[in-house]
Amino acid sequence: MILVFDVGNTELTIGLFQATELRAHWRIMTEVPRTPDEFGVLLRSLLSASEFNPANVDGVAIGSVVPRVTGPLAQGCQEYFTVAAPLIVDASSPLPIKLDVDEPLTVGADRLINTLAASRLYDHDAIVVDLGTATTFDCITSDGVFLGGVIAPGIMTSSETLTRRTSKLPATELSIPRRVIGRRTEECIRAGVMFGGADAIDGVVERIKREWPRPSVPTVIATGGFATTMAELCKSFDRVEPHLTLHGLALAYGLLSESEKRV
Repeated sequence: MILVFDVGNTELTIGLFQATELRAHWRIMTEVPRTPDEFGVLLRSLLSASEFNPANVDGVAIGSVVPRVTGPLAQGCQEYFTVAAPLIVDASSPLPIKLDVDEPLTVGADRLINTLAASRLYDHDAIVVDLGTATTFDCITSDGVFLGGVIAPGIMTSSETLTRRTSKLPATELSIPRRVIGRRTEECIRAGVMFGGADAIDGVVERIKREWPRPSVPTVIATGGFATTMAELCKSFDRVEPHLTLHGLALAYGLLSESEKRV
């Protein structure tokens, strides 16, 4: 079995794969500082609590946009599991994708991993909408070319910025409102953030489709922590795959491991 880690700015998502099957997944907070020992103990505890034997983990892949977490996480995995050095997946990794942008080495690990996953799993031009701390729109061709995309504030980021920068607006749980016209302040905030966010997503997707450089109509795939929630509001999503990035990491691990064996 292999462990894969999608290290985002807010959450660190962990996936346990047996071959291509996602057997289990967990989320922990990224912003909590942890030593390699703390990572190791925590990960072994998560596996044991879900009745998986940590000794069966024989590989690790990490995709990270938070450099301060990458080192301690990789060290903890190597010391607490019987694995070789974890594979760090980033823009320099020899993956069968092409980053057709002006500065390819600046493309975040999550976006290139989404490119690999979408092109391999769906075999169709795609717009991957990743709903995390930021909402990213990744434009991907069926043959694994990353064309670029859009980066916007995430749903939670928008809500936190609004309440932090206004003295009388309270923090509000982000659930789907029953109506647009709120009758309490919390309802008004929730309606603005959720409905406004959904319409913004649909609007950006429509603009991307009008600018798409190929004759095919891209499939719109939603992923990330808010994918399932926003799927109830967004009209543009064709598929919802909350764990697309984890599947991409598992694919990357297999490809890079085979590449290393051939060297």
